[in-house]
Amino acid sequence: MKRIINTSNAPTAIGTYSQAVEANGTLYISGQLPINPAVGKIEATEISTQTEQVFANIKAILEEAGYTFADVVKSTVFLADIADFGGMNEVYKQYYQTECPARSAFAVKALPLGALVEIETIAVK
Repeated sequence: MKRIINTSNAPTAIGTYSQAVEANGTLYISGQLPINPAVGKIEATEISTQTEQVFANIKAILEEAGYTFADVVKSTVFLADIADFGGMNEVYKQYYQTECPARSAFAVKALPLGALVEIETIAVK
């Protein structure tokens, strides 16, 4: 059985997808952009502040579904420029300090809305 997760504390979907879907104790969070849900747009212009907003959005979805960052088992990081890896990673390591999830990170040609970073997340209970 699957459960659709939706919270007003994270940005609404900009396409035909759910913020997250839980199935059999696994939570699949769609890629989160650095959109501030209060205003519905990207306000931050630097990789560190964009990454902080992405994590705020992930946290809101995790909490809505009854999960925490300790439940995260996999992250996929999409960067508009691989040169931003270090700046993203400085913020990332604040959320995962021990028993870190598996992760892949790579540069893509472009991200929606001109974002510098997008992160999708899988969590398991």
